[in-house]
Amino acid sequence: MTRSNYFRIFPILLIAFLLSFFELRAQQPSAPKKLVYVFNISDEIAKPVWYKTRKALDEAVVMKADIILIHMNTYGGLLDMADSIRTSILNTKIPVWVFIDNNAASAGALISIACDSIYMRQGANIGAATVVNQTGEQLPDKYQSYMRAMMRSTAQATGRNPDIAQAMVDPRIKVEGVNDSGQVVTFTAQEAMKHGYCNGMAENVPEVLKKAGIVNYTIHEQQLTATDKMIGFLTSPAVAGILIMIIVAGIYFEFQSPGVGFPLIMAIIAAALYFAPHYIEGLAANWEILVFVAGVVLLAVEIFVIPGFGVAGILGIFMMVMGLTLAMIDNLYFEFSPTATVKLAEAFFIVVIAFFASITGSIYITRKLFTGKTFFGDLALVATQQKNEGFTSADVTYIDITGKTGVAHTMLRPAGKVMIDGMLYDATALTGYIDKDEPVEVVKYETAQLFVRKLNKPT
Repeated sequence: MTRSNYFRIFPILLIAFLLSFFELRAQQPSAPKKLVYVFNISDEIAKPVWYKTRKALDEAVVMKADIILIHMNTYGGLLDMADSIRTSILNTKIPVWVFIDNNAASAGALISIACDSIYMRQGANIGAATVVNQTGEQLPDKYQSYMRAMMRSTAQATGRNPDIAQAMVDPRIKVEGVNDSGQVVTFTAQEAMKHGYCNGMAENVPEVLKKAGIVNYTIHEQQLTATDKMIGFLTSPAVAGILIMIIVAGIYFEFQSPGVGFPLIMAIIAAALYFAPHYIEGLAANWEILVFVAGVVLLAVEIFVIPGFGVAGILGIFMMVMGLTLAMIDNLYFEFSPTATVKLAEAFFIVVIAFFASITGSIYITRKLFTGKTFFGDLALVATQQKNEGFTSADVTYIDITGKTGVAHTMLRPAGKVMIDGMLYDATALTGYIDKDEPVEVVKYETAQLFVRKLNKPT
């Protein structure tokens, strides 16, 4: 082959080679897109957040998501709800990441440590997990001990330093180079990176994925329906307490004025709004609802059938309180851990406080409505008509026939009818029995009753 022919063929071969290369490259399958399921935890850790988290984890499994990412900004909340969320995350087979947008304090720190990867925004914080009550005071050491154990076991499960996790709860735990000052540990983003409690710093969710080396992905954000939001709202402790007050007040007013009326309708509606969300969540079982209904029935029997107030009434109130309390907690199996005890105690106190507040308020409202002036005017007569002022409930006709005579129209044994001046009257024999057609005399009229005595027939 001549040199000139070589230069003519070479470009043709090169072009053919390049076309074949790019065709083969195009035929190679590209990396599949990662499905990232994102949901927010930005409120106090309570039942609504637990409901949202459980729904998110279930949806992610159904959608076969590759990653679950929590977008977090919370100061903490209820320990029992945080423990439920933590346990669910640890048991989820799909990798769970958390992006701390600003705060992951207390219960938020526990949830974050349960995640496989932690990412933080510049200026975010994680830690300060000491267990406190509603006023911010530290609870007794048995609660701190249980929280330390939870933080330690969670850190061990996700490959983090368990001593640091404990130091986020108890300032007495010293970790060299971390908390020499004797204060509970709270990390900034840089400190968390240094001590293995942060996998990377990012400013938003896309940057988190970029830091993790994920380029080809699809984000699915959780969408809560109106029903989901309503369930979360109705199961919050404050709303549950208000519903209990309406239930108790409705039953109280209905027992004050028997018959199917407005109070009973309000009590039924409130009971439906209370039990239905807890039943949907799997907290309220059928037998717990039946216990509450049985308590109402026993209380009604005590009030309307059995005189006084005894065993039936006390048992009825106890069963009502027990049914309302157990419907608020997950008791598929009974456990006696500090978390379960706290959960049961919180539910019990919510019910008891709402119960007695409702009774007290109902009694006060009853007195206001029926013993004095109200916005709607007088709902009941408050004046009394005294006998010494000339008022009487006696029928004047009955008083006028006192002393008159007549005959027994029916046999009186001791009650019957008598004929006086051609008129029939209901009467009662003063003593013994009086046969029909026997002569009688009207002796007196008392307590809306006419009394007669038998007269001897003339010889």
